[in-house]
Parts: sequence; structure tokens; C-alpha cells
Amino acid sequence: MVAESGPVTVGVVKESLPGERRVALVPKALGRLLARGLRVVVESGAGDGALITDSDYEAAGASIGDAWAADVVLKVAPPTAAEVTRLAPGTVLIGFLAPLSNVERIKELAEAGVTAFAVESIPRITRAQAMDALSSQSSVAGYRAVLLAAERLTRFFPMLTTAAGTVAPAKVLVLGAGVAGLQALATARRLGAQTTGYDVRPEVAEQVRSVGAQWLDLGIEAVGEGGYARELTAEERAEQQRRLTEAITRFDVVITTALVPGRQAPVLVTAEAVEGMPSGGVIVDLAGESGGNCELTEAGQDVVRHGVTISSPLNLPAGMPAHASELYSRNLTELLGLLVNDEGALALDFSDEVVAGACVTGEGRD
Repeated sequence: MVAESGPVTVGVVKESLPGERRVALVPKALGRLLARGLRVVVESGAGDGALITDSDYEAAGASIGDAWAADVVLKVAPPTAAEVTRLAPGTVLIGFLAPLSNVERIKELAEAGVTAFAVESIPRITRAQAMDALSSQSSVAGYRAVLLAAERLTRFFPMLTTAAGTVAPAKVLVLGAGVAGLQALATARRLGAQTTGYDVRPEVAEQVRSVGAQWLDLGIEAVGEGGYARELTAEERAEQQRRLTEAITRFDVVITTALVPGRQAPVLVTAEAVEGMPSGGVIVDLAGESGGNCELTEAGQDVVRHGVTISSPLNLPAGMPAHASELYSRNLTELLGLLVNDEGALALDFSDEVVAGACVTGEGRD
């Protein structure tokens, strides 16, 4: 265990990534930290994107100042190379750090003597559910994906009966039944669509049905570790695509959420499948940053192919900064509860599987 005497200072910095409107800690989360004797310093303007003012933080008990000089620095997006140089040796950094894909930045943090905790590396175990930032932000992404699909679709989501006749409900298929996928299914159903879910992990079929959706059974399983799907073999991918291509042509909307950590996203929607969809249909691909689940996806763009709109939004949670930040704040305060003792001092216990699992640089990785 690594212990440090005296109450620590927690810094909340302003995000520099273009389009990132979230903030790592919201004012309502300060009470729990202050009660443990921690001091909170917020960089001026840190909450601007989420419409939280400096005075809001001050009213909650924080001070406005140099958050980068704090003992513990909280972020949302990975730091830039310039931001790494602002962190003093011994600083604890917590945030989304992309340790599997942003290897050079992780190396820079290690060389700077920073003890870094990547929230996406927190073990997906029951005890750590309240710290699971991947799940909290995926829930926001799944919700917003459906709103984007409804906006771009050329027909109604719900069934409508009017004097001019009855309009059939839209048929929505969600590929990937993780947190984002289940939220997408639940949201699409609330909007009145007929919903169907698919995942290569058969054990999630009941979860799909629990949100009122039908289960699309293609007869292919790929159960992996840690709650993720494993990567399919070449033969499995070919057979999966053949069966999916046939199924996809029956849907007005397809939302894809399939990811394999640290690897390129699997292609689930082929060009042939897009061509077979109804004209005016929509695909929302949430895996664009990792290459996309659709063969015709262009990351960060909306394109129309064969009369189908293919949308690949990046960083959807940033578009709902109020609740996304609030959920993320809860995740970080729970994690801080493991890193700080009752006296408000750092106490990094690397024998704890959550602490050790989340640590990507520093003594916990020596």
C-alpha cells in the first residue's frame, strides 16, 4: 500500500478536446469529498461546456485555481502531450486514458512519474459497478443514438392511426447488447418502434427480452472475458455476415454498438446489407472511432449510400453534458473512495483488484 499523509487536493481541469463538453466533477458531487477532508480546486471554465459556472463550484465549496497542481487530477478525455507536462511527479491522474490504443501517451505519463488510473480499465465486477464509467457513458450514447436515428429516419417510429390511414411502426435492430445496446433498445421501444436485438453472446438474450425487444438468433456464439464478446474467427465472421445481411434487409433502422477492446471493431453491416435495406432507412454506427461496424461508415460523418443514411457520431455522451457529467462524477467519487482513506489522505492499496486493475502507470504497474 502507498500512503501519503495529510488531506489531498483534488483538481478538476478544463477539457481541451474539441467538442468535449463534459466535466469530470459536478458541484453536487463535492459534498462527499469535502466531508472526508479533501480540498477541491477547479480550473476556471471547467464546467462551461456543461453550463456549470465557476460560481456554482464556489458555492458548493470548491476554489477556483490551478487544478493541474493538485495531488489528484480528474479528467474526462486523455491528456494531450502538453497537458502531461503540467502534471508533477507523484500526481495521481484519473480519467479515460485509452491505454490500449493511446500507448505513446501512457508512456509519457509513466516517464513523467504520474500514477494514472484509466476508468475504462476498472474490472467489471459487482463491487465496482458504481465506478463503471464505461457503462454510465455507454448508457448516454445508446439513448442519443436512437434520437439521432429517429431524426434522420424518413418515417415515424411509432404506429399511428389517423383519418388518412394507419402507419406501421418502424422496425429497429440493435447489434450488440451491452449497456449502449440495451439502452438503445429500451429508448426505441419507448418511441413506439418494433425492436429486435442481436449479440454473439447468447446469455444476454434474456436482457434483450427484458427491455421488450425480440431476440435475433443467428446461431453464432462468441462469449469472451470480462463481459465482452471475444473476437470471431474468420469463418464465424463470414457466416455471421451472411446471416446478418439477410436479416438486416427487414429493418428500417440499424444501430450498431459492437466493440472489442483494443482492436478494430467487427464489420457486421456489409455494403450488400445496406443496399438491401429500405430506401430512407438509417444506420447509426457507434463504433466509428474503432473502424465502424458498417462497411460503409465514415467516422464522424453522415453519408447516404443506396438511399440509406449512415451516421457515425463521435463522442455522443459529450452531446448530453449535464447528465453525462453527473453520472461520470458519481463514478469518480466512488473510485476516489478506494484511493483515499477516512482522513482524506491518499492510500493506494494495490492489493485491491479494482485499484490494481485500473492503474496503468506508477507503482501499481511496476
